[in-house]
Amino acid sequence: MNFVPEEGKHLHEDCSTLILPALSIGNVGQLATDLLISSMGSERVGYLDDPYVLPCIAYESPSNALTIIQQRSPVIKGMMLDFAKNLADFIAGSGKKHIIVLSSLDFGKWQKVDMSSANSNGSDENCEQLGWKKLQEYDPSQKHWKYLSNLAEGNATREDIIPVEDELEEENYYASLPFAALFSFLKAKGLKVTCLLCYCSEGDNISDAFQLADAACKLLRLSHPTSGIEGGKWRVPLSWMSVYGPPPDVSIF
Repeated sequence: MNFVPEEGKHLHEDCSTLILPALSIGNVGQLATDLLISSMGSERVGYLDDPYVLPCIAYESPSNALTIIQQRSPVIKGMMLDFAKNLADFIAGSGKKHIIVLSSLDFGKWQKVDMSSANSNGSDENCEQLGWKKLQEYDPSQKHWKYLSNLAEGNATREDIIPVEDELEEENYYASLPFAALFSFLKAKGLKVTCLLCYCSEGDNISDAFQLADAACKLLRLSHPTSGIEGGKWRVPLSWMSVYGPPPDVSIF
């Protein structure tokens, strides 16, 4: 993975916290990332080039000490683990200290959760103080989570991969999602990783995006960012005007 900077720009060392989405149902992580980019006076500083996904755009908000990566397209099928490894290598090499992954889960498995590398069992005192539960299904000793950890630490190979039919089992649902691969590979680099997860369904999930973006700000104590959010109001991205297509023609009713 290579970082290609915009002309005259570079990544700032002071922006030690990184926020990025993990693509999943409803695209809530991406929408929340849109909202953070738009509301925090972020500027585009370059893009990440990787063989397993279309370029991911990198933004920075120096006033909030944040770097934000936006990923629009899904990773090539079967290459999520390779992408996670490449991204973790890049992030570790760029000096980031805290990584926040924004993602969504199937509403049919509802509970309000987060997971963090702060403790070995996935709990985080800061998240608990905000009233967020740990992902109960995160069990480092469970087969699929253990495989991800061993692979990220170099103690397993792709030849040891778990059969596809096993991924369909209920206990393996969470560990088979993109956020789990990112969490495992980033954690293996010794980085602090926090995954903020919300449950949703397919459809218009803009309201969920507001909640997830607000959760990221609360975690970072940026409820009132120093740039971009006036009077506590979010700045809605222009791209959202057509995110779900134009409104219906009222003449048909």
